[in-house]
Amino acid sequence: METIIVQPPAPTRPDGVGEGRPELLRMGPGDVAEFGRGDVPIVLRDPGISRRAGRLEAADDYWRLSNFSRDTAYVVENLEGAGEYLTVAPGRLGAPVPFEFSRVVLPALNGTVDFKVFAPQHAYLDERSVPGAGELTVHPYALDATSKYFLVLVALCEPRLRDPGDSALPGVGDIVERLRSLESCRGLTRSAVNYHIDYLAFAKLRLDVGEEPGGDGGRTGAKRARLASLALRFGLVREEHLALLPSRKGVGA
Repeated sequence: METIIVQPPAPTRPDGVGEGRPELLRMGPGDVAEFGRGDVPIVLRDPGISRRAGRLEAADDYWRLSNFSRDTAYVVENLEGAGEYLTVAPGRLGAPVPFEFSRVVLPALNGTVDFKVFAPQHAYLDERSVPGAGELTVHPYALDATSKYFLVLVALCEPRLRDPGDSALPGVGDIVERLRSLESCRGLTRSAVNYHIDYLAFAKLRLDVGEEPGGDGGRTGAKRARLASLALRFGLVREEHLALLPSRKGVGA
């Protein structure tokens, strides 16, 4: 099972028009991958980037970043935070990164270059775990209830939580409107919701719905239905989680 999933910058399409679909790099514990503009697994196409700019290393449930530059710091942004980031100093090796959604940003000749790193196997303490009682059990569906993707999942499951007989599922636009009044979701867009749904389906809950992230969305409805069904069936989203959503006053129910 992968510890991290790396999304490099999208390559230029063969026809020269726009960008193609980036190929995801999946890494398990102990795997390493270098990044830079040279012959490395994670290619960053900018003449201002070193051929071997740095290295990623997947650990048990997090990852480490090494900065091979002698004079330039790299920045790792928390895509789920409110501007939270950490700086990896020049020459720093094996800096641990605690974020589940990250963007690694390097200064480049043409502004900056970045790539994304997802760490879907982050471990969370089970309230039933007893410290010192042996090896901890890894939850097969480790979800962070403070994340935006969890809010999207709760909003998706809300109708069935309130009425188990309600077979309707909110669409992407409905989820955007449902969450937008939350401070953390003021800038939420349809594409961002689709992104979180893909992350939940392919990385967190590992559904087999016949397409990869970044696809044409032809099975979006089936994907949402499978997500809601699994989340409710195994109690990943429960009635108490509805308190995370905005008040329903003024939204028609």
